[in-house]
Amino acid sequence: QVQLVESGGGLVQPGGSLRLSCAASGSIFRVNAMGWYRQAPGKQRELVATITSGGSTNYADSVKGRFTISRDNAENTVYLQMNSLKPEDQAIYYCAAGLLVVERALSRSNSYLYWGQGTQVTVSS
Repeated sequence: QVQLVESGGGLVQPGGSLRLSCAASGSIFRVNAMGWYRQAPGKQRELVATITSGGSTNYADSVKGRFTISRDNAENTVYLQMNSLKPEDQAIYYCAAGLLVVERALSRSNSYLYWGQGTQVTVSS
């Protein structure tokens, strides 16, 4: 089992910044990909960003240039730095871990077996 715990969500004004953290624990030896997804009310869960064990990153077009995904291997933690936040970024953000995910499947939500409980990001003036 892999346990994921997100933190760092909260209320921020448009144009502001937040950094989300996802701490992974448990049987993480097979994890080769981590991702951030988000879900707003009435919408499907959507990809935000992914990072592989090799450090490759990918981003949704809607956040490219504003968000940065990174990892700290020593702490088994992945981060999502969110800058220039917009009201449309408001959602519950979920951390996800995939086991032996192939390159072509990194952006697919069903590639991720383990999910955190989510952290709320509210963007409002």
